[in-house]
Amino acid sequence: MSMNNIKRLPYGIADFEYVMRDNLYYVDKTMYIPILEEQPNYLMFIRPRRFGKSLLLSMLKTYYDKAKKDQFEEIFGSLWIGKHPTPLMGRYQVMHLDFSQIGGSIDELEKKFDKYLALMLNAFVRKYADDYPDYFIEEFFKEECGTNKLIMITTVARSLKIPMYLIIDEYDNFTNVVLSEKGEEVYHKMTHAEGFYRDVFKKFKGTFERIFFTGVSPVTLDDLTSGFNIGWNISTLFYFDKLLGFSTEEVREMFTYYKGVGMLPGDCDIEAMIEEMRPWYDNYCFAEECLKDSNRVFNSDMVLFYLRNYIMYKSSPKNMLDPNTKTDYNKLKKLIQLDRLDGDRKGVLRKIAEEGEIVAEVLPSFPAYQLVKPEMFVSLLFYYGMLTIKGTYGQQLILGIPNNNVRMQYYNYLMENYSPACGIDTKDLVTMFTRMTFDGKWQELLQYMCDCYKQLSSVRDAIEGERNIQGFFMAYLSLCNYYIIAPELELNHGYCDLFLLPNMTHYQANHSYILELKYLPKADYSEETAQEQWDKAVKQINDYAVAPRVEALRQGTKLHKIIVQFCGWEAVRMEEV
Repeated sequence: MSMNNIKRLPYGIADFEYVMRDNLYYVDKTMYIPILEEQPNYLMFIRPRRFGKSLLLSMLKTYYDKAKKDQFEEIFGSLWIGKHPTPLMGRYQVMHLDFSQIGGSIDELEKKFDKYLALMLNAFVRKYADDYPDYFIEEFFKEECGTNKLIMITTVARSLKIPMYLIIDEYDNFTNVVLSEKGEEVYHKMTHAEGFYRDVFKKFKGTFERIFFTGVSPVTLDDLTSGFNIGWNISTLFYFDKLLGFSTEEVREMFTYYKGVGMLPGDCDIEAMIEEMRPWYDNYCFAEECLKDSNRVFNSDMVLFYLRNYIMYKSSPKNMLDPNTKTDYNKLKKLIQLDRLDGDRKGVLRKIAEEGEIVAEVLPSFPAYQLVKPEMFVSLLFYYGMLTIKGTYGQQLILGIPNNNVRMQYYNYLMENYSPACGIDTKDLVTMFTRMTFDGKWQELLQYMCDCYKQLSSVRDAIEGERNIQGFFMAYLSLCNYYIIAPELELNHGYCDLFLLPNMTHYQANHSYILELKYLPKADYSEETAQEQWDKAVKQINDYAVAPRVEALRQGTKLHKIIVQFCGWEAVRMEEV
């Protein structure tokens, strides 16, 4: 195949028409169009960042745009919908708003919003000028106020029976900024009563036959959408579970294509590549009904990041985290106010970080003032992609950390809480990690971490206990690029605390480790109870080591079985068994 005919990767591209016309690879999601049309006319679809929301909206915009109707075969002919068009194809004047484009100071937000609305409406009327009488166009462009322009369009569109479709990307962008920076009082004024944002949404509803908008949180739904049909939020409906992101089959098909055209090495193992990515980018489940389907959802941007690296360097990335993730974490940190959390919400984050899951309900929407409640906070973390559905517990859901990519963000939170008090120098850790990995010298590292953990006792809100110890060790061991840290790995019908799996893709490690961390409260400590706990730990760790999976997991390295026993904050015994 000619290099000119090979489809390029659409990494970071959100323009659907550009993707199709310039021969970029597109994972076909057009088969969802008929199902979307069966829903109510006003639809909200929430997904975490970097799942392809903007590209989806761009595809819908192109499909429904009457200005593109004559180009349908050219643009969509190779896709599912090209052979199964719906009667609504090319029916609408489509207006596309992206609220992430509205910036500036919060004090000027109303003016900025109105100016942005005016600019977009001007472009909208110019595009569809042939549908409007000359007198209207003349009067429309004399008007400067965006809200008044919207009223004018509403009036003339109704009289001329012009069907219009509104698509909004990141509808919650600046409302979330207001909420995090100015608090609930300012936010309430903006979104309630005659607040400008609520007022504009009322006009949207009266103007457009169909509305589809996306965001990352349902915080503003209750506040903005009074009178909307209650069935409009499709975020957790099972048949839209894979509307965004990639299924395993979609990933396999993409990788097979690039191997077939010679962009991937001929000897690369696609199934092995998928399995390497799975712990880092996979395991999202957005609907309880999809638990019975073992095929989870991959983060699409992360998969493209991995594939681009493999095409360029003929190997997977040394750091499996896309650097852009750091930007996402900073946005998340700001929004959930990690530095100003009350005790209950801090407890929620700590519990998830240390235990990996929490039992809760996912609420479809909630008003901003209820965000202080821990149960609402858990739902917020779910919508941000920081939690996913792992199982059920009665009528409640078990929500867990989906993958290592997200787990690292929780570890960052733990480290930000630990670092000021524990005194760990991460630069020192790198040398100790190297000695541990290649020379089997683990004592120096673990003793250093135990000494630093002891210093946490000076922090009043630190909670001593086994889960806290595990969280501390997981957070800092995760900085080691030589290992993949597997907490609570099931081995021989039990769960070891930590398995340090050698990352042999990039480093030829000589040693691997199973760590068992045991805790006794000071009040319960005696030589007899300590020995009894130690003996049980020895049996546990020996059982783990002979599990059938271990031989494959250690990949030819020397396996060390290490137990560390704590009394309160202090490590009182540490041995290899």
